Amino acid sequence: MDDQTFADGINEIRKTIKRFEKIEGRPWGVEGAVIELAKQVGELSALVMNREGYYFADREKLSDKYNASDDKIADELADIMFAVVRIAEHYKIDLIKTNVQTRKDEDKFLKTKGV
Repeated sequence: MDDQTFADGINEIRKTIKRFEKIEGRPWGVEGAVIELAKQVGELSALVMNREGYYFADREKLSDKYNASDDKIADELADIMFAVVRIAEHYKIDLIKTNVQTRKDEDKFLKTKGV
C-alpha cells in the first residue's frame, strides 16, 4: 500500500465508506459529512496547537488525547480525507479529475507570478 496512487487512495476510502454504511446507525447525508469534517479539523487543530506549544506545558500528561504524536496527526489527516470523499461522493465530484485540473489552474496562475 506504500506505492498507492491518489486514485488508489480515493478508491480505498470509497470501499471503506461502503463497509461503514452497513453498520452505521443511519445514512450519512452531506450535512453529517460536513459536520464530521469540521470535527476532524478541530481535532487536528488541537493536536497541532498542543504539538507546537500553544497550550500549557505537560498538557499531554493530563490525558493521552493531548499526546500530539505524528501518528495521531496523520490519523486526523486521514479522517479528514475520508470526510472529504464522502462530500465529493454526495455531489458526484471526481476528486481525481478535479485535483488534476486545479493543479493545472494553479500552475498557470503561478507562472503569471514568475514562479
